[in-house]
Amino acid sequence: MDLACENTWVWIPLPQKFQSPMILKLILGFCWYLLHLMVNLRHMGSSVNDLLFCYIISMGLLLKHQNLQLDKLNSLAVVVDSEEAKNTTKIKQLLCWLSSIGIKYVILYDMQGVLKQTIGTDLESLTNTSMTTCSVVDAKMATSLFHFDKMAIEIISLSDGKEGVAKAASFLYSEHMKDDSEICYRSEPDFTESDVANALKATGSAGAEPDLLLVYGPARCHLGFPAWRLRYTEIVHMGRLRSMKFAAIVKTMHDFSKKHQNYGK
Repeated sequence: MDLACENTWVWIPLPQKFQSPMILKLILGFCWYLLHLMVNLRHMGSSVNDLLFCYIISMGLLLKHQNLQLDKLNSLAVVVDSEEAKNTTKIKQLLCWLSSIGIKYVILYDMQGVLKQTIGTDLESLTNTSMTTCSVVDAKMATSLFHFDKMAIEIISLSDGKEGVAKAASFLYSEHMKDDSEICYRSEPDFTESDVANALKATGSAGAEPDLLLVYGPARCHLGFPAWRLRYTEIVHMGRLRSMKFAAIVKTMHDFSKKHQNYGK
């Protein structure tokens, strides 16, 4: 009797010991795939909803999207992935759309400076041959600011942000370390945000702060756009450049005009 009980105690836990982790893995795997399915369905539903909404806007069925209130939109930034920035046809079409909507100031950005080599050259020749003159507020930005059908266009890249930071750092060092004889006895200076902002303005690297930033590309980030120019900027990911739609831009402008920003107050 004792032997039978001992055999029963030995053989019964063995299947449970090996089967319990397997069942747990199956349950966790099922939950993981179910979560993925729910996320994909939600993303698919959101995409279909956006497509239908863009179609309705393009058909002119929504009157509120025909008269956009752009009083709060003083400047607009467009960040494009460097690989997609090589598609100059799409970039020019995007600029024409923004000009037709009524945007007055546009900042074009890509990391590798592709837009400077392609669009910048075309806009420079267009500006030189046209009768309109480029109204440059800051003479230091004259090489990157053009006029396109009553719309000012500034083209920057990642190197501009690095150069701006280097100039600001050099300016702060020269202002706080004027007397070399007292460097050894001087405590380490504490730079505030206002000090850095003043240094960027003094070196001409501050630039306009866009109210809205549109991102075209696979990445959902600003891709190294100068951070000091994004303090109160609304960032919207617009998808790939090759699939851009005029109605999507109009919808984004309308949504931005209806938003209320407290600016930290």
